[in-house]
Amino acid sequence: MDGVPAAAALKAVTLTHVRYRRGDSLGYVLAWVSLIPVFISLGGFVSNFIFRRELQGVFFAFGLLLSQVLNELTKSSIQQSRPSAMCAVLEVCDSHGWPSSHSQYMFFFASYFTLLCLLNGAGVSSPRSRHLLALLPWPAAFLTLYSRVYLGYHTVAQVIAGATLGMVLGAAWFWIVNTMLVYYFPAIEESAIGRFLYIKDSSHIPDVLKFEYDNARAARKKLAID
Repeated sequence: MDGVPAAAALKAVTLTHVRYRRGDSLGYVLAWVSLIPVFISLGGFVSNFIFRRELQGVFFAFGLLLSQVLNELTKSSIQQSRPSAMCAVLEVCDSHGWPSSHSQYMFFFASYFTLLCLLNGAGVSSPRSRHLLALLPWPAAFLTLYSRVYLGYHTVAQVIAGATLGMVLGAAWFWIVNTMLVYYFPAIEESAIGRFLYIKDSSHIPDVLKFEYDNARAARKKLAID
């Protein structure tokens, strides 16, 4: 039919295109697990910006974006194929597998988030709470790594490469943001776009949750008195 491309010319967007074996309950669960990076990006960072407008979160998200760009450049340079046994069934034979972008994303996230909790506090004053928060992303990171091998999208070497690169980049970006770029945070806050978008930095407040809770209560009481 005129205007309709041949099937061989079509290519799927693989970001959310996850397949698993019919009847495989574990595969079904792991297919959802492998979508965690999408949930973090859309549910986590987008909602964080809408409701929080925190510079630390903005630069965290920007670092993840840079990491994924580097991942695509590395894949294009190395051009290592995905596992041959499954690539045709999964419709990913025309894409490259080294390093795994899902693993790189999750281990970048876990590395940066852990350092943010342990060294910056992540707005929580209790040391015990900081340590518990720091552990939070690691089970999801390792499950995502496992899911990509189990579902046939990557080899073990490809997910290990992605995880290693993600951890290194996450730690390096945290160091860059919190030893160099952090000094520009006040200027960004006071800039025209910063004031227009209400962008702020709360990293100097030991316990952000308590600070905001106390201020919200005080404002409500003042409103009731007025």
